[in-house]
Amino acid sequence: MEAVILILGLLVVAFMALGVYATVKVVGAARRGVDRTISQARRTVEDTTLRAKSYGQLGVGGELAQLRLSLRTSMRATQDALRAGVAEDASLSESLGLFDRLSVHGLELDAELKALEREPDKATVSSRLPGLKQRTAEITRSADSLRWAARDRARKFADDELSALNAQIDVEAGALRHWTTADSAPGPAPEWDGGAEAPTGDQRPASDAPDEDRRKPPEAITARDPRRSTTYPWQKAARPETTN
Repeated sequence: MEAVILILGLLVVAFMALGVYATVKVVGAARRGVDRTISQARRTVEDTTLRAKSYGQLGVGGELAQLRLSLRTSMRATQDALRAGVAEDASLSESLGLFDRLSVHGLELDAELKALEREPDKATVSSRLPGLKQRTAEITRSADSLRWAARDRARKFADDELSALNAQIDVEAGALRHWTTADSAPGPAPEWDGGAEAPTGDQRPASDAPDEDRRKPPEAITARDPRRSTTYPWQKAARPETTN
């Protein structure tokens, strides 16, 4: 009895631990989902603000906003392309590692540009703009190079696969259209010792029958035998002759 109670107690504890673990996992997944949603919403708001500043604000502030928007757009597009491609092409993992190293410099530049937006000394910021533009161009050029290389690689694989598929389809289509029809050749002539039976008895060719008739001698015409003359019912019987 004590063993049964002990087993039941262990089962209860195990179920409780499993429930706690599942709850923690669910809460963690929900929290990560909320964090992603908040981060995405924050990025969307910030990008919209930067776009508005780049088009509506003149001077140093508009140029800084344009640099940040260009940098963020290029880095995000490259990140999405590499992360999506590495799931199908493992060789992109090295490119993704290089991008992570590039992202460190990109994040530092974005933070510097964001800080300069609030800088009251616009003259000093204006003097530093050429260097900031050059750094932004270098980072975006490297990010764009990685992104387009990954896309070209994916397109090349897709083209090769399509070419191989087209070749297989052409072979299959040719096989489906290839049919042979046996020519109807005339059969062998019938032979007397073959499928047909040799003529026996009266089974002779029709052309031989007239020849045989012509070879028969004509029958002699003999006089009618009066004793075998035909009699009819109305005829009287012949009387025998008497001799005196």
